[in-house]
Amino acid sequence: MTQSETHAGPARIALFTSCAADLAAAGPALAALDVLHAAGVAATCPQAQSCCGQVAVNSGYPEQAARLARHWIETFEPYDMIIGLSGSCTASIHHQFPRILSGQWLRRAEKLAERTVEFTQFLQRHGRDMDLSLQGSITWHDSCHMLRTLGERAAPRAVLQRVRGLQLVEAAESETCCGFGGTFAVKFPELSCAMADRKLTDAMRLPVTHVASADATCLLQLGGRAAATGSAVRTVHVAELLAAALPDGVSTVEEIA
Repeated sequence: MTQSETHAGPARIALFTSCAADLAAAGPALAALDVLHAAGVAATCPQAQSCCGQVAVNSGYPEQAARLARHWIETFEPYDMIIGLSGSCTASIHHQFPRILSGQWLRRAEKLAERTVEFTQFLQRHGRDMDLSLQGSITWHDSCHMLRTLGERAAPRAVLQRVRGLQLVEAAESETCCGFGGTFAVKFPELSCAMADRKLTDAMRLPVTHVASADATCLLQLGGRAAATGSAVRTVHVAELLAAALPDGVSTVEEIA
């Protein structure tokens, strides 16, 4: 699919990278562009994009969040489709914007939400012809907002099943919170760490090397605790995993992080 092939998809596509790409984890955004290119998509990363306001909403600052939401809308409105690299942030566009906006801004937000999808949701619909191969075993972490707010569980698993040689092993607590929760990890560090350690203990029972997810912040949480506790489990964003599975990508899951 190319930008000119409007019968197969939208003409102008933007990648919404989330704050994590700017502040702590640029790898998933760069990998996502490689994967989208392999899928025939010329995506753009608008330089004016900023936080969608989710952190402010969750911290009890709706007015400040609304200001960020309006800026987000103005930035992404010119595009026919927006691909969110964070399941949590994509959920925010769909479900938090209606809580903090009104009038014309609410109507604009609702129209834009119709064109906003999470990364694996897009690939489930448009990336079926990609040549993906990677040897390894992983387990999947369902981030809270992507699972419970966006209501998406199937898309990442469907996409990962297309990767030849990759084994997806389901964890008993795949849907359990990792303990990050944005400012929750700052306000309640002991509880946050205990929740992450529980997730890692669950993953260590499995014959896998990596925990994969669609949210970089969850992976930062789990990766940080793995390093602090000496856990052998490593973390990888689904975009980096798929980039490694491309014909010119790295050869094994172990080589990603």
